[in-house]
Order: sequence, then structure tokens, then C-alpha cells
Amino acid sequence: MRIETIGAEGQPLVVIDDFAPDPAGLRAFAAAADFSPALNHYPGVRAALPEAYLATQLPLIAEAAAAAFERRGAPRVVDASFSIVSIPPGALTIPQRLPHVDAFTEDRIALVHYLSPEGGDGTAFFRHRATGFETVNAARRDLFFRHLDTEMRHGGVPPPGYMLGDTPLFERIRTEPARYNRALLYRSWNLHSGAISAANPLSADPAQGRLTVTAFLSID
Repeated sequence: MRIETIGAEGQPLVVIDDFAPDPAGLRAFAAAADFSPALNHYPGVRAALPEAYLATQLPLIAEAAAAAFERRGAPRVVDASFSIVSIPPGALTIPQRLPHVDAFTEDRIALVHYLSPEGGDGTAFFRHRATGFETVNAARRDLFFRHLDTEMRHGGVPPPGYMLGDTPLFERIRTEPARYNRALLYRSWNLHSGAISAANPLSADPAQGRLTVTAFLSID
């Protein structure tokens, strides 16, 4: 486990290699799972995890959260699933073409666990140019979305495609590459996006696609 920081705001980023004891077993479980279209703007499909996954990984997550985020409570799972990015660039909605945050409070931590043996596409973090915000908490929320709405109405709508780098509205401040059985932990209020490359075949097949576990946790 190593603890890095993101951008000028210095938000913690935990990188844990060899995260799960049996990543091949997780891939085999995913291969037989029932994937369906995701909700909440995720650009792909999701499926349920094996029951033992979080029970096995939560002690390590708790240890990392205490070290990186000074959150020492027991992690509470808000949502967790297998996830595969699979929507073609031309079919993305406007929110799916922009960096986003998943929650606005300090207790909320996001997990991304990469399960593609070839590594594949990682995760990128961004700064909003107009406000300078790299994170959007409850105090910043209204100002951020007012600026973004104004920008959208005055020609700032991004072209179809995944966020691959700097844009007129956002500056990429870090990309953490994927690696087989690597996990990232970061606060859900960081502006971020999957760093989905143009070469990604966007297969919804767990044996071929960008298979990950994504989870959202609340830690006091």
C-alpha cells in the first residue's frame, strides 16, 4: 500500500497492489454473473459481487482509510458491484462526458479494483478551471454547478467521447494507471473519470472488457 496525493489540494489517493487474494476467482465469478445496464450515469453494465468479497476486503480498507483519510470507524457499504465500461463514445450522455463526484461529504470513500489481466485503462482526476476546484463538497456544490451550468449554456458542452485529458473546462491533474489486482481508494468528492482510451474495445463481456469492482463506502 502506498499513499499519494492528488493535485494542489493534496487529497489522499491510496494505491494497493495485490489487493484481493484470488483475483482469478473473482474473474471466474464475474464470467457467470448476470450483468445489466448500470444506473446513476455509469457508462456500462454492473453485476452483483460474491458475498465473501467485501467481508474479506473490508479490514484492509479500514486500515487504509485510517492511515490515509483519518477515518477510523467501521466501513459501511453504500453500494458495491462488478462494473464494466461499455457504452460507445457517441452514445454517452453529457454527464458521462464530464468529470464527476460521487458524494459531497468527507465520510464517503470510493474504491476501484481493477481486474483486467492486461491492466487496461485507469482513473483520471481533474481540476475545474473556472473555480479551481479539484473537489466538490457540500459547501462548494452550488457554486460549482452554477458555473458548470453557465458553461454548458455558452458552448461548453463537450463533444462525444470519454475524458482523455485537458479540455477547455477541466484540467487533468493526475492519472493513476490500472494494473491487475490493483485497488484505488479516494474521497468521493474528488472530480474524476475513468481514463478510457480510444483503443478500448468497450466490450461488456467480463472476459474481454474493463472489469472492475466499484464500491462506495461511508467511514466515520
